[in-house]
Amino acid sequence: MNRTGQVNSGHLILLSIVGIPVTALLAATWLWYFVVHGDLDLIGILGTANRGSLIQPPRALNEGGLTAVSGTTLIYTDLPAKWAFLIPGSDRCEAVCQQTLYQTRQIHRAMGKESNRIRRIYVSDVPLADSHFDLAGLSDNRPLPESFADFLALEHPGLRTFEVSPEAHTLLFAEYTASSGVWYLVDPKGWIMMSYTPMQTYKEIMTDLQFLLKNSNE
Repeated sequence: MNRTGQVNSGHLILLSIVGIPVTALLAATWLWYFVVHGDLDLIGILGTANRGSLIQPPRALNEGGLTAVSGTTLIYTDLPAKWAFLIPGSDRCEAVCQQTLYQTRQIHRAMGKESNRIRRIYVSDVPLADSHFDLAGLSDNRPLPESFADFLALEHPGLRTFEVSPEAHTLLFAEYTASSGVWYLVDPKGWIMMSYTPMQTYKEIMTDLQFLLKNSNE
């Protein structure tokens, strides 16, 4: 092969190498576009036996206009990238709400070293100070906290609380609006991607989580 042919061949090899990540990026972007718009059931195609119900298309938590307890508006994706258990709430936390808080706390703890890749968040359509709870007493006979905020701080340390407007709450959490007790799994990019009900067992939920965490870089 002459020198010109060798140079051209070298250029082709270099372009091929450079083109691999570019092609992969474009392919990933194309796939995610169709997943988000509900035109492609990627998890279904991969054949995972997910126990939760897929949200199709996924909903962007950023579109809800989250407000922190301090009153500061928050862009969810500004937080460190983590998976999240999202528990919707309203002005009153009754038995099913308390059970959901308890279940997600226990699953989070049971994830062991992987728990650092998951956060829990509570999103209500009223300020936390206006939320109330119906509880006869704590399981170990400790004094009952004076407020729902105190209850969360005592029983659910690390749980982050946010508020959205009633309109955004209804749009983001349609399944919860239809049936209280529903909670959600949010991916590290802030997409609400799966819902769970009290009917799912700890084992079923953890099976989903273990699969997703294993196949995720975040």
